Amino acid sequence: MEPQAGLRVLLCLALCGLGGARGVWSSGNQEWKKLIMVHHWPTTVCMEVGNSCSAPPDYWTIHGLWPDKSEECNRSWHFNPEEIKDLLPDMKMYWPDLLHSSRNRSLHFWRHEWEKHGTCAAQLDALNSQKKYFGKSLGLYKDLALNSILQKLGIKPSNNSYQISDIKDALVSVYGVAPKVQCLPPKSGEELQTLGQIELCFTKDLQLRNCTDPGEPAPRRWALWPARAAATSLGLEVCEDGPAFYPPPKRPTAGA
Repeated sequence: MEPQAGLRVLLCLALCGLGGARGVWSSGNQEWKKLIMVHHWPTTVCMEVGNSCSAPPDYWTIHGLWPDKSEECNRSWHFNPEEIKDLLPDMKMYWPDLLHSSRNRSLHFWRHEWEKHGTCAAQLDALNSQKKYFGKSLGLYKDLALNSILQKLGIKPSNNSYQISDIKDALVSVYGVAPKVQCLPPKSGEELQTLGQIELCFTKDLQLRNCTDPGEPAPRRWALWPARAAATSLGLEVCEDGPAFYPPPKRPTAGA
């Protein structure tokens, strides 16, 4: 074989090898430009799914840390609970599976978040392992302190309604960036939308940024809970301007 021909063969093998590795890592365009820290209000989750919840937390919990335009970037990088065992106390408190109290079901939820979103967030060095991804998510959640901030702003669960513009303006006054606020639309016979989810967004340098860019198209509807996506006909939408219900937690009845 001539030297040039041999070089071409080696180059082809190298490129083919890289192509194969990329195929394992990524399917389609997995480029993304922002991370979304998604908080959800447990009472609203439980309102949507009926009787599946048991004693939900009375504070905002983590739904996930999501790159904005990519999912399942590496289907061969499976979730390993051993890698986050040191984080489990905080995971159970701040990132619980609201629908199922058993540890195995929580692991199923965290596996979903890692394999769908974490494998894409792992393109950043700061998030390039399961421990880093979940640990940094918990750290951002604590730094944002959304639950405490809302209380200090006087926005507390109530049987009265809040104007969505007031909620957004209050959050901008604290964080300096525009959040995305999502609600359950009113069901038949209801007058008010229900506050369900608040997103705060970060750059790839993990600096706060606006969640929506000028001219960005309207977002799709979200299923409130991944395991129920197929069965849930009513999902979260960006809240309409106007009043919204911020439902107080339901306290267990005596003897229950």
